[in-house]
Amino acid sequence: MTEPAPRHLDSPENPHAGQGSAVMLDIGGDIGALVVTMPADMAGLEVEIAPEGAEPVETAPDHDHGHGHGHGHGHGHRLHVAVIRRPVEGGELPSLVFPELVEGTYELFEKGSNDVRLVVEIHGGEVASADWPH
Repeated sequence: MTEPAPRHLDSPENPHAGQGSAVMLDIGGDIGALVVTMPADMAGLEVEIAPEGAEPVETAPDHDHGHGHGHGHGHGHRLHVAVIRRPVEGGELPSLVFPELVEGTYELFEKGSNDVRLVVEIHGGEVASADWPH
């Protein structure tokens, strides 16, 4: 049986969230999702997300497990997913998906940075979309 994706940043790890070209979204109530269109040169890199105003994290060396998934590791770590090229009509579109987020305002960062690159508002029952700034 497959575990559901985490509903908040302190949930246990779900190694399948945000992975591959198709992503299952479980939204409703106060849970929404986010899709961000990314520059082509960012494919394979990771982006982190945190509630607006959350404490900055200390940068640390990468940890030993596969990526392309979202997961929380508890206090001091951010949810992160990889930028994946997803098939669209006529080609591919690099994007990232955070499949389940509690509604609120979130900040996005390149992995390992505390520089806010994008701020998004998540509403329960909706899929928000944004474009990564160049």
